[in-house]
Amino acid sequence: MTDKRFRLKSCVHPRQSRLALNRLLIFSMVSVIGICMMALTPSASAGDFDGSKPLAGTTGKIIEINSYKIIDDIDPDTVGLPKHFLIDFGARTLRPSKDSRIRKSISFTSLVHIENKTILQGVDAGVDGVDDGLAWSLAISKKDGKAVLSASGDGVAYVVFATCTPVDDRR
Repeated sequence: MTDKRFRLKSCVHPRQSRLALNRLLIFSMVSVIGICMMALTPSASAGDFDGSKPLAGTTGKIIEINSYKIIDDIDPDTVGLPKHFLIDFGARTLRPSKDSRIRKSISFTSLVHIENKTILQGVDAGVDGVDDGLAWSLAISKKDGKAVLSASGDGVAYVVFATCTPVDDRR
């Protein structure tokens, strides 16, 4: 005696089943290709952003906030930030890349690991004779190197989005 509940019955048109099979094959091939490409492309590991290796950074969107308005898409040069920078954890400095118009390096006094982030903090006196000193904090994701710098001074704050990549120091 067969149980009618478990008897399979085909209620799908043969053309529809071929279409479903083709979609499944295409999806499988795309998945395999995607996995292979991810395995072959060099990617950063979580250890790359923990302070054990120097990092190269690129400044992205900058937002300036003061008591009168919020200004987004600030040019890095106008606020004294390099477009490209290097983080040297050994020397505890952030310095502009060699091709940068900005030449000033700054030191960080604190390096802390919280959750999946590496946090750098420091203060900068700014330009001599100008009341533009500020405190800053840079949070770098250990997952992907995405970073956010927040800085505040006398009546002004900045939020800077950036990306960091590990520097191959074997060169």
